[in-house]
Amino acid sequence: MRVAIAGAGGIAFAAAAFLIENGHDPILWSPSGKRTTELAAGQPLTATGAVSGTYHPRVASSAAELVQGSDVILIALPAYGHRAVMDAVAPHVTDGQVVIISSHASFCALYLSKKFAERGVKAPIVAWGTTVTTGRQKSLTEVHISTVRGKIDMATVPLAASEQGLAMCQALFGDRFVQKDDLLAIALSNLNPQNHMGIALCNLTRMERGEAWGQHQNVTDAVGRLFEALDAERLRIAETFDLSVRTVREHYHFSYGVPMGPVGEMALKLHERGGGPMGPTTLDTRYVTEDAPFGLLPTVLLGKLTDAPARLHEAGLDIFSALYGRDFRQENDLLPELGLEALSKSDMQRLAREGWSSRSDLR
Repeated sequence: MRVAIAGAGGIAFAAAAFLIENGHDPILWSPSGKRTTELAAGQPLTATGAVSGTYHPRVASSAAELVQGSDVILIALPAYGHRAVMDAVAPHVTDGQVVIISSHASFCALYLSKKFAERGVKAPIVAWGTTVTTGRQKSLTEVHISTVRGKIDMATVPLAASEQGLAMCQALFGDRFVQKDDLLAIALSNLNPQNHMGIALCNLTRMERGEAWGQHQNVTDAVGRLFEALDAERLRIAETFDLSVRTVREHYHFSYGVPMGPVGEMALKLHERGGGPMGPTTLDTRYVTEDAPFGLLPTVLLGKLTDAPARLHEAGLDIFSALYGRDFRQENDLLPELGLEALSKSDMQRLAREGWSSRSDLR
């Protein structure tokens, strides 16, 4: 299948390599036009790690060229780039084309659904809870792929298109997808914002000084208790929506194969096992610049919507803003366009399942 990939960073490059390796035809688009110049000039894409080889993905020069004739559009870039890319791509999507968001943040699927409703376009939107691959871009033509994940949570907007969304994901990336109840379940299953808050907030001077430090080693007992307190807020919100989501202890257990216990003890076992990710070495890290405005803020909003306040999430957002000297609440460019704070809980549930289906739904 022809797969349009909006993005040209590590996740986009890894997806292109994976797709070519499995017989598909990806085409990459760099919104800035700068990150695909060498590939457009004929240089190959080199992947190492879990997917290894030399590939020649096609390159689009515009959003219109990217979308035209594609079976599916994969949005693969950080959340702070979602709105600009969706604004560029949405006018060219037609009925039946599937859009996959890798990975979903800050109800961007609802933003895209609203853009489609304004045009009367019916295109399923698939939201992933995380990316298929992990790794990093080494240069404008190189990517190292650390892992291909075995399980990916997903939901489709509208829910009526779930089977179509699942079939497309499986056709492209294999049998690794788990359908969740709805978009709210995806939003409340993302542990990155809360965990990254704990890691970054409690190791901020290490980041600022550019020190080399291991993440698992520095999720100490105290940091682990912060993880679990943040987790309790997220779980209370999920409970108000009658949703069952994985706990942070279950995440560590099922993701890393360590015995269940307090998070600090589980992290110590991972450290003793060896390896593991290194922590950020700069304040300019997505653990804060993406996860604070696009991860913590939506949880705060849902807490207010359900009378299950996420006070620690909100405090973290305010503390990061003070530390960085910038207002991270103002850096989310998606939520202000959705007006979710004015909805009732039942309206939010309906919107998460159905999306904006017609002009009469627009607010």
